Amino acid sequence: MTTDGVIAVIGGTGNLGAALARKLAEAGRRVIIGSRSAASAERAAAELGFGLTGLANEQAAEAGEIVIVTVPFAAQEATLAAIRPFVAGKIVVDTTVPLVPPKVMRVQLPPEGSAAQRAQKLLGEGVTVVSAFHNVAAHKLAAGEDLGCDVLVFGDEKAARGRVVAIANQAGMRGIHGGALANSASAEALTSVLIFINKNYQVDGAGVKITGDLKEI
Repeated sequence: MTTDGVIAVIGGTGNLGAALARKLAEAGRRVIIGSRSAASAERAAAELGFGLTGLANEQAAEAGEIVIVTVPFAAQEATLAAIRPFVAGKIVVDTTVPLVPPKVMRVQLPPEGSAAQRAQKLLGEGVTVVSAFHNVAAHKLAAGEDLGCDVLVFGDEKAARGRVVAIANQAGMRGIHGGALANSASAEALTSVLIFINKNYQVDGAGVKITGDLKEI
């Protein structure tokens, strides 16, 4: 199986993973859904359509050129350990938000500073970690609704960030460079704030939008 242009979505049977996989497949990208169970991944791929295929997480990570990880914080460490042997030299996009139930409306960043920095530590120097998609309302993305928000993309390599910005754009959103991987802490923390806003103001999927006439340099 060629890895040219292939995107693997690890945890692709979850809400965000499935929505991203479908939107990217609709846009013409070759996408593989990964799950702990190959059978679950295959069922999800068949249900979503658009030429999606399903594999176990490890095989999906091996087949993908760019690997997007869409799992809850509690599953981040185990998932990254499982795919680590298969992602050397690749871009791994971490979408993890460090939500710690039951206090999900309170910012609780990990000791590394952010879930993205934790991912980089777990995967090692041979992997380029980029973080994005933290503040996306998955149910709106799945329904094809206007999200009304931007996708902030963080990473220490601008070229790698640019590829993920392009993926966000292909999925029908607007990707924006947010700077170094350490800056991911801001978007991760903002997720807890947005959850609070959703509850306090009875909003269905509050997001963040960057104002101004952006001109990339």
